[in-house]
Amino acid sequence: MVCHSCSREIKLLGKVARLDECPHCTADQHCCKNCRFFDPGKNNQCSETSADYVNDKIKANFCDYFQPNKRLPLNTRDTSTRAAQTDVKSAFDALFKKK
Repeated sequence: MVCHSCSREIKLLGKVARLDECPHCTADQHCCKNCRFFDPGKNNQCSETSADYVNDKIKANFCDYFQPNKRLPLNTRDTSTRAAQTDVKSAFDALFKKK
């Protein structure tokens, strides 16, 4: 799981308890923003249709549908993506370059 607050990886040894905190920044782990169902574009910002509405998305809650997110931590993401973005930008700039 990746912490919503500091974007660092949290190694899980079992189920996430309601009061568990990130070992790096002490943010709550069992919260909407750390859940794989969190989706800002959906109604109630949750893709689980049966879940109850939670007002504060970064605080610990009692949601029974919570599942840890499956994102990659920022510090271990593939660096080839950055190179590809640079190549695309260079190609775009070349299209509109004054001669």
